[in-house]
Amino acid sequence: MAANQKPIFPLTPRFPSPMPPVITAANTAKDGTGTVTQISAPAGVNGAFIESVEALPVGTNVASVLRIFLNNGATATTASNNILWEEVSLPAITLTENAAQTKVVVPVNRAIPSGYILYAAIGTAVAAGWRVRVHSGDY
Repeated sequence: MAANQKPIFPLTPRFPSPMPPVITAANTAKDGTGTVTQISAPAGVNGAFIESVEALPVGTNVASVLRIFLNNGATATTASNNILWEEVSLPAITLTENAAQTKVVVPVNRAIPSGYILYAAIGTAVAAGWRVRVHSGDY
């Protein structure tokens, strides 16, 4: 790898543009097909480092599960292009104006190859949704 060797650190921070997506629709598929939402840009030419994925409720929601899929850069509708990478429980949330909403953080701390993409889905439909963002950087 040509950039940032010994040790290798991300060179270019990544942030979804213009805004991290809000996920509300249910998807019970465990293979990355169905209703999935792209949560990262394709990894750069030298790959990328994924530090964490965060889910922040945007209002009142029932409990669900967040599933994060690693895709090889090809169509997500083909199951063999995806792998269930991480999953975490999302608590039931009641919107309030006197306390912070519960943010769910999924520590990942792994590198991904060039062109690979992260997708996310939730297992149960929710009313307000979860805003999902990825903390990452290209090498």
